[in-house]
Amino acid sequence: MAKIKKKGQSGQAKNYITRTQAVKKLQLSLPDFRKLCIWKGIYPREPRNRKKVSKSATASTTFYYTKDIQYLQHEPLLQKFREQKTLEKKISRALGRGDVSDAARLERNAARPDQTGKPRYTLNHVVRERYPTFIDAVRDLDDCLSMLFLFANLPSTSSVPAKMIARCERLCLEFQHYLITSHSLRKSFLSIKGIYYQANIMGEDVLWLVPYKFNQRVVGDIDFRIMGTFIEFYMTMLSFVNYRLYTSIGLKYPPKFDQTKDEQGAELAAISIEGMNIATDGETKAITNGEEQQIDPKVQAQVNKLVKQLKDEANGEKPDEEMAEGDEEEEEKPTDALDKFEPAAPGGDVLLQPSYSGNDPSKLFSNFTFFLSRETPRQSLEFILRAFGCKRIGWDSVLGEGAFTTDESDPSITHQIFDRPVVQAAMDEAEGDGEDNQTSRKLGPSQRYPGRIYVQPQWVWDSVNDEELKSPELYAPGAALPPHLSPFVKPTQGQYDPTIPLEEQQTEGEALDAEIEDATEGQGEEDSEVENDMDVASDNDDEEDEDEEDGPEEEEEEEEEEEEDAALERQHELEAEIAGKTLKSKKVDPKTKAKLDQKKALERKKKEEEEDLERAKGMLSKKKRKLFEQMQYTNNKKSAEDMKLKAKRRKLEKEKAAKKA
Repeated sequence: MAKIKKKGQSGQAKNYITRTQAVKKLQLSLPDFRKLCIWKGIYPREPRNRKKVSKSATASTTFYYTKDIQYLQHEPLLQKFREQKTLEKKISRALGRGDVSDAARLERNAARPDQTGKPRYTLNHVVRERYPTFIDAVRDLDDCLSMLFLFANLPSTSSVPAKMIARCERLCLEFQHYLITSHSLRKSFLSIKGIYYQANIMGEDVLWLVPYKFNQRVVGDIDFRIMGTFIEFYMTMLSFVNYRLYTSIGLKYPPKFDQTKDEQGAELAAISIEGMNIATDGETKAITNGEEQQIDPKVQAQVNKLVKQLKDEANGEKPDEEMAEGDEEEEEKPTDALDKFEPAAPGGDVLLQPSYSGNDPSKLFSNFTFFLSRETPRQSLEFILRAFGCKRIGWDSVLGEGAFTTDESDPSITHQIFDRPVVQAAMDEAEGDGEDNQTSRKLGPSQRYPGRIYVQPQWVWDSVNDEELKSPELYAPGAALPPHLSPFVKPTQGQYDPTIPLEEQQTEGEALDAEIEDATEGQGEEDSEVENDMDVASDNDDEEDEDEEDGPEEEEEEEEEEEEDAALERQHELEAEIAGKTLKSKKVDPKTKAKLDQKKALERKKKEEEEDLERAKGMLSKKKRKLFEQMQYTNNKKSAEDMKLKAKRRKLEKEKAAKKA
């Protein structure tokens, strides 16, 4: 006889466990259980049948896999939680019996773990368990970076301690320094939520969001305990990732951190990077086995001679020796191959391979000196400019320490990021000519210096995303900026593109509608009545086209419609005569009438295509027809959004034209 199965011991009831049962099984408090689940990556599960899974009379709401809870039973952090719970019981017991000195001693011991042994846990083993390989950790950096940059911008409160904010900010600055040194930053986008950044790390694209540097208002409906649990894990994770990234390019970790500079608002300048391949005073030192190589002067002279020869050939000039010897010889054709410089003798200088291509994004701003005005976002601009090769960035001293120059009148400045409205200066009757204050005033907030390029901040982002320097005239102060599009969204065919002129994106019907609207815009009520009558006539014509297969019935319907139109006109005349008014004659411009006729033809053709499509849909199976209708719904929704955007742009262009006129 087969063994009888008991209820709740097999099937789904055995595979799932409720949260209350899991907490009892692990002998933890609910907050500690939540912490452990977040750190270990264990989440609630939804069973197929709640009635079969639930073992109690009351309905349970949260279920976990039984195997996940069994996995948590072997977690070393459980013992740490239990020791903490034991210490709290000792303190409460001492307070209960009135022994305040004993409770204070326990609290002092708990505050000094190096001497007494308050349980202190680390999450290093948890990070290694969740990410067996380094690439796994890099792929999961998106949420980690977004949360850490968010907490680095929050004010300190009782739920968000200042030490947590300071550590988040330092880890973020260390990660930014790696991106600057390795030139891993690829794209950035300004959005309403914040600034999006994308970097390529170890072949993986990492995208994260950084909030703007505004004063954040912390509301009470946010559970910072849960968020703090995530932050505690993410801080440990990012410290592991930063260590691996720094050592992979030969940098020392952790880098030196100047607390004084950080308190003065230096941010990126508060961290100094050490290691090989780091330029010092404009030179790169070759380090082998921790010692600098001694450079042979003779070898260095030969190398300098070769470099000069290569530059002369790149400029189309012959070296001095060839000019003396080979005036009669023809010039050799230049080749694209670059010479490789290798040390000719032991101890020779190891040179980097030369690159004369100007398409390297990592050196996009390397030849410029920038000055950031006080109204611009200094932190984000400094990070992006440094990540793309710029080493000379200055700003006003009130923005913090670490600037290349704080003098706005420095002649070495080539570009100034400017985001103030252009203010016109008052006319001076004594001098005669009236100039704007950008050129007339020598001392002022809107002063301009000759020979310097003034651009708005969007110029930096658009240049980075397109990997080329955009024209500064399009981003001049006070100019209408080009559309700032997201570089993470690929444009699809037929979608509205704000960078293309509106005339090239309009369909034939939309163009006709715009022309008719422009033609009838200034004609008043009479023309609007004519247009309405023409629309009614077009509707009647469309109704006639529905019965194309009837043949002889078309003529009869046309005659009936003509009689109805005549009767309607006679009725309008009688109403005007009774009211004592004269009926205005309806006049239609021949061009407008031709466009209306063309519009009616397009609508008739469109209706025929829709009828053909409906007949073709009838030949499909039910499954394919449903799928086709869903595709149609999505396409119609997108086209409706595109039409709204086109109409909005058409309206803005008309307003601009009216202002210019």
